[in-house]
Amino acid sequence: MVLGQRDKLKLYGFNNLTKALSFNIYDVCYAKSAREQKDYIAYIDEQYNSDRLTKILCDVTEMIGAHVLNISKQDYEPQGASVNVLITEEDIHTNRIDDSCNQGLIGKTRIGGADAHLHVDKSHVTVHTFPEYHPDYPISTFRVDIDVSTCGMISPLNALDYLIGSFDSDIITIDYRVRGFTRDVAGKKFYIDHDITSIQDYIDDKTLTRYDAIDVNVYQSNIFHTKMLIKEIELQNYLFNKDVYELPPKQRLDITDSLRREMIEIFSGVNVY
Repeated sequence: MVLGQRDKLKLYGFNNLTKALSFNIYDVCYAKSAREQKDYIAYIDEQYNSDRLTKILCDVTEMIGAHVLNISKQDYEPQGASVNVLITEEDIHTNRIDDSCNQGLIGKTRIGGADAHLHVDKSHVTVHTFPEYHPDYPISTFRVDIDVSTCGMISPLNALDYLIGSFDSDIITIDYRVRGFTRDVAGKKFYIDHDITSIQDYIDDKTLTRYDAIDVNVYQSNIFHTKMLIKEIELQNYLFNKDVYELPPKQRLDITDSLRREMIEIFSGVNVY
């Protein structure tokens, strides 16, 4: 579904409503040895480096109907990256963006993850990545935090399904809220300018079939919350640099159980071991 303004709602002046979409995504991986853990973190750092994050953010910019003004990006050692993309809701003709524009850094420098930040006039998109592992624990995780806040006619929900598909997503937590009010031509206040019953309405059906999803919504406050947990664990997809058939059946079952327990703990926010 593509979000659009109610057909019959004629606004006076600028649309002052702020539509804020915030969600985090977890990828879980079985990496038992110290070498496997370090290789997994290195793989994640390369897979989601500043170039990849920049492309994702530029795609989001186009999907929500905004335009890129300038880009700055930086990769760090031993790992991590930052990206800043200035964008506008208006179609302003600017010089071609190339590597000569990609200088400097706006925002926070952080070793051990990646940051990305966009500005859309009064709107913005931010992406932060958090690779994580513990030497005594065989399961590593990779978290992505994404915030999209827009005002005016553009909507963050229009890029939701693309963002989910841009990352390996085992657990997804999504919050959407509409803040403020705008007025119609007669002066009446409106606290939301579009119809919505669930965030799930803006996620592709093929994506939803892969997850168990629950909603907790506060309609009176225009607050919507959805949590999603992957249904099926295909073990090969969760082993790093290891073939599933190298493992005896009992070990496969134990690893699968450990992965599922980890996912349930992250999904529920409660340790169950």
